[in-house]
Amino acid sequence: MIDKLLHIDTEVLLAINGWHAPWADTLMWIISAKATWIPLYVLLIGLLVWRYRKPAMTGVKWLQRVPACVVMIVVIAMAVGVADFIASGILKDLVARPRPTRVPELEGVLHLVNGYRSGQYGFASSHAANTMACALLFSLIWRNKIATCGLMLWVAANCYSRMYLGVHYPTDIMGGLVVGALVAVGAYHVLRTLKVM
Repeated sequence: MIDKLLHIDTEVLLAINGWHAPWADTLMWIISAKATWIPLYVLLIGLLVWRYRKPAMTGVKWLQRVPACVVMIVVIAMAVGVADFIASGILKDLVARPRPTRVPELEGVLHLVNGYRSGQYGFASSHAANTMACALLFSLIWRNKIATCGLMLWVAANCYSRMYLGVHYPTDIMGGLVVGALVAVGAYHVLRTLKVM
């Protein structure tokens, strides 16, 4: 059963990675780069500052003079950090599943972009965990269908780019998404408990 699932995992990866073109190589390389999304992070911070600039209506005394947006931004940053730590700092070494680019049987089969192989282990994808933690937590705070759809498209594009580049299996991505979602929900409950919103 496990062997069959691993075979399907590899086949799906090869199907995604096997469809490539020079323009897609460039696009997926850009999408996968963390610096590409700095303007999005600035926009999300700006939106939080615009809507939640008043002090938090919380029962926690030391937070009562702090703008709610500051608390939210700190919690989102911490959620992304925790998701990244769980995916990269714990699961990658614990599971120790080699990335597709590090599997000898896939040598010469995978299409590599710019010779990029990334690190040794791939489960769970920190790109998937980080983007999901940020997108889901912001969506839970902001409560806007258009913003949520846009952010989930961002998550999907990031995840697809990692498979296109051949550095993650689909299950690596799914693992990262689960980690990011769980951390985001936990962080949202922290904000609700503090009565920041």
